Amino acid sequence: MMYSPIPIRMAVIASLAISFGAVWAQSPNELPAPPLPAVVPMSGVLNDFQFPTEEESQPRDLVLPEPMGDPRPNWLDPQRDLPIAPEVTPASRSGSPGYDPPLGFSGRSSVVPSLLPNQDFAPIEDRWRIGYPVWDRYNKGQPALDDYPFEFGRLLDPFNQNVLKGDYPIIGQDIFLTTQVTSLSLFEGRQIPTATTPFESTAREFTRDFFGRPNQFIYQQFLFVSLDLNRGDAAFKPTDWRIKVTGAFNANYLDAEELAVVSPDVRRGTSRGRSWVVPQEWFLEYKIADLSVEYDFLSVRAGQQPFTSDFRGFIFSDINRGIRLFGSLNGNRDQFNLVYFDQAEKDTNSLLNEFDDRNQNVLIANYYRQDFIFPGYTMSASVHYNNDAPSLHYDKNGFLVRPDPVGVFRPHRVETAYLGFAGDGHIGRYNISHAFYWAVGRDSRNLIANKPQDISGQMAALELSYDRDWIRFRASGFYSSGDGNVNNNKATGFDSILDNPIFAGGEFSFWQRQNIPLFGVNLTQRGSLIPDLRSSKVQGQANFVNPGLWLINGGFDIEITPRLRMINNANFLMFDKTNSLETFIFQGAIDREIGTDVSIGFEYRPLLSNNVIFLAGVSMFTPANGFKQIYNKLNTDVDPLYAGFLEVALQF
Repeated sequence: MMYSPIPIRMAVIASLAISFGAVWAQSPNELPAPPLPAVVPMSGVLNDFQFPTEEESQPRDLVLPEPMGDPRPNWLDPQRDLPIAPEVTPASRSGSPGYDPPLGFSGRSSVVPSLLPNQDFAPIEDRWRIGYPVWDRYNKGQPALDDYPFEFGRLLDPFNQNVLKGDYPIIGQDIFLTTQVTSLSLFEGRQIPTATTPFESTAREFTRDFFGRPNQFIYQQFLFVSLDLNRGDAAFKPTDWRIKVTGAFNANYLDAEELAVVSPDVRRGTSRGRSWVVPQEWFLEYKIADLSVEYDFLSVRAGQQPFTSDFRGFIFSDINRGIRLFGSLNGNRDQFNLVYFDQAEKDTNSLLNEFDDRNQNVLIANYYRQDFIFPGYTMSASVHYNNDAPSLHYDKNGFLVRPDPVGVFRPHRVETAYLGFAGDGHIGRYNISHAFYWAVGRDSRNLIANKPQDISGQMAALELSYDRDWIRFRASGFYSSGDGNVNNNKATGFDSILDNPIFAGGEFSFWQRQNIPLFGVNLTQRGSLIPDLRSSKVQGQANFVNPGLWLINGGFDIEITPRLRMINNANFLMFDKTNSLETFIFQGAIDREIGTDVSIGFEYRPLLSNNVIFLAGVSMFTPANGFKQIYNKLNTDVDPLYAGFLEVALQF
């Protein structure tokens, strides 16, 4: 007997439809277990199948059920908070995907649905808040440390998706709010050469040495609260506009063992406590134009904003008042910046911004090219211009910082242009980072030379590293030129604008982390490599009559565990030229050798994220002849200097 294929197909479809309708009619909580496959005789299918009558085949009007109350899912109601994930019980599952909560903590939606749900569909127009069913994967009640695919968060949970940290839009479907709260605590003990002020008063009677007890203790507590409102498609294209405000609070304490350290007034004792509150960041950013279909853009940002002008922060790294024009080209392969800063004063002890004008202007232009010659290697070229006008300024502790308290104390103008190129990345398996800068300009009256100076100084840095499994081996060198003749009209030393280099041990290095004082100025500044004989990095003026530096570094980093990293460095330090030092301290024949700086640091992230970070480091500086001759004592040798710190960062 022959059968037509068309009725057979219709019979199979009808049979499946009838079976599906029978299952759908049952309650979601009473679904039967799926039956075992069965073989159904074809003849039975054909005999049971009947074609619909002509009346039954006529189209009918769709009748929607009467709505009961507000038909929208409660998590779509802009007037109601999104409920936290309900208790995992069969009765709590609605069976409708529209009523399942989104993951994390999504907050309230401002998208009001224009389509009403019916018995078959629940439209979800807020595409960011599509729900997921509650699923106790292992039937354990979802303990905290187990791996679950669907994690429902809480308001103060920063580890899962959260509307407060920009994972969900707060207005509409493309306006996000990122809230960030950071606590930074620093505990630091150090030994640095400390003058005894024998001409005014001393902490102990019969003190004769210029340098006394070196021990100091520092405590710093920062609290930053940041609100960042922006419009964009967080994952696919640059921000259309952005408004950011960051408030900062600081409390600090310094305890020393000698007088005139915390204040030039020896009656103030040997300890000092201060606090400071300020809006540290505030700016408005706006995208001017899209430059290509690959999301290249041109944007402008105005206000108090952060900026680092090169890969390692050798010349300028600061948060200050300015306007920045920036963007990308060639599918983000090229990036460019044009920035103008009108510098504000800094608080002496917290280094946060003040509201007063610094009377200093900085202009920076740079261009980055990714995959330059080698894939993974980025080259940049930059121009910096610094115009630091004459001014008179005492810091919050009463010390003169501008002009430097040397020579005739006369206010002077420093105008300098920096021409440079730098690179960072890898060539094959070898990592490389390098920079070269040439500073040219004029100092209207350098205080050490006591005459106008034409500036011409150079700086160069190179770091090579190689990764072998969980160890990175590093070798690097740094050079800044020194002035070999104070009595001519050329300042051939090199100094930065406001540097903060991540190089040769960075914050773990004794030489770079500590400011080493020397008769009213600092031999080197906190957070700088250059021995510039400047009163202060943040409040003083650049000084190009300085001894310069040669640094040779060797080190290695060890990834002990995914949570714990160890950083090891050894630096050998030499002055480039010592004539400026000899003139400044009225001492002849100072050797070039400074000493050896050895440091060990640890970075621990217990949660495998940046929400909790512990940084700890210890360092030892062993003086060589040049350092000993500067900080000599009458009857004893200059001992090695030690420092150690613990920094705790907590972030939401």
